[in-house]
Amino acid sequence: MPVVGPAIRDGAVLLDAAGRIIAVGPDATVPSPPQTAREHLTDAALLPGLINTHTHLELTGFAGQAEEGEFWAWIKRIIAIKAARSEEAFFEAACTGIRDQWSAGVTTVCDTGSTGAVIAALDHLGASGFAHHEVFGMHPEMADAAIRAFTVELDRLARHATGRVGLGVSPHAAYTVSGPLYRAAANVARAHGVPMAVHVAEPPAESALLRDFTGVFAEMWTEHGVPRPTETPVTPVAWLEQHGVLSERTLCVHVIDAGAEDIALMQRHHCAVAHCPRSNRRHHGADAPVRDYLEAGLRLGLGTDSEVSVDPPDLIAEARAAQALTGWSAADAVRALTLGGAEALGVAHVTGTLEAGKVADMVAVRVGETDAPEAAVLAAGRGGVIGTWLGGRPVHRVTSR
Repeated sequence: MPVVGPAIRDGAVLLDAAGRIIAVGPDATVPSPPQTAREHLTDAALLPGLINTHTHLELTGFAGQAEEGEFWAWIKRIIAIKAARSEEAFFEAACTGIRDQWSAGVTTVCDTGSTGAVIAALDHLGASGFAHHEVFGMHPEMADAAIRAFTVELDRLARHATGRVGLGVSPHAAYTVSGPLYRAAANVARAHGVPMAVHVAEPPAESALLRDFTGVFAEMWTEHGVPRPTETPVTPVAWLEQHGVLSERTLCVHVIDAGAEDIALMQRHHCAVAHCPRSNRRHHGADAPVRDYLEAGLRLGLGTDSEVSVDPPDLIAEARAAQALTGWSAADAVRALTLGGAEALGVAHVTGTLEAGKVADMVAVRVGETDAPEAAVLAAGRGGVIGTWLGGRPVHRVTSR
């Protein structure tokens, strides 16, 4: 299933020694040079590796430990359990999370976190992905000190940005980041030429904070002596735009509470969207206006969020959930899992399809004998994954069932 064309029955992919694709097509037409190692997959669909556009892999192992229904209470619980975990444990958790993604068919992740463990784990495992380092600071007077410390952290983590591992910037969210800190973080990202990922327009209280300074986040700001962010009502997306955050290298995560003007802003700045339908439902009982994003031509990928939000992380299940919201065909949903995610992250020239010249990121899903392989992949879910290859290197295999 090359994604750029129809599925090929009895198809074959020829790789070179560096793990790049040389040829794709029917097995009878794809060359098989002497001494070429061959692997035959029975009753399986071979498709590009899946692209997970939003993860929190440093939270791996915390599933079931934060069951609070109210979002701010849930966040405070996450802060508490993170405070009890050591640096070494975060690294091991991140490594486990990456391997779990591989077992679910995911070959590239776009992660957001505060510990630096995920970029270290990506580097250590020779994985593929972006690790966006978070910065926090509600009070505008904290912005200068926060960005100085943050820049030091970025310099420390930059050594791990090798191979197919990228470092990014993530000013966390409007309820934890002041306007001046947003602008400073955006300036740092531009100066270093790295992408940004931002949680935006997610909980209703975020919009209330910026609209009329009401709700739980406004109460929290008042409790901590933080001044009202703006006297003029503004949406979260417009707030980011006012502070220079939106650009073609900005990934807007969740984006549940967005109207036509917000979509026009994201469109004007060529932003991408990470759509996490199951997490959106779990935390907020709401659906993002994903059809509107697609009609506006926004680049859109799918994300699982953390296993603390939805366990287990299953990107194919996210595709099924998105399919119900969009009316996608099975082929559309498979495209979103692969090429759509690659486009959202700006790596479609490297991965996302099975084409000559691209790296051999591939996943095999057991589908049986079928004339509808895309639908069979969606039905199989992560439990159907029997093999994952990253740049031609096997990173997950199921030998028997």
